[in-house]
Amino acid sequence: MGKTKKNPVTQEQTVTINEVEHKVSDLTQEQLAYVNHVADLERKMSSSQFNLDQLSIGRDAFMNMLTESLKAEEAVVE
Repeated sequence: MGKTKKNPVTQEQTVTINEVEHKVSDLTQEQLAYVNHVADLERKMSSSQFNLDQLSIGRDAFMNMLTESLKAEEAVVE
């Protein structure tokens, strides 16, 4: 789903759904609620992906530090 935007010619808000532009004023209250839910879920998914990226990189960094620590410990034992 595309973002809600203003048509530059008519200055009317539109939303693109499945590659079809719809006037926001033509949508029912129920349809507008669905549009808002979809937009909110897209924001949450984006935020979740951002958090997942941070968590993955953090996990990799700690795993690398653990691996290096174990290698250093093995070198001392030998």
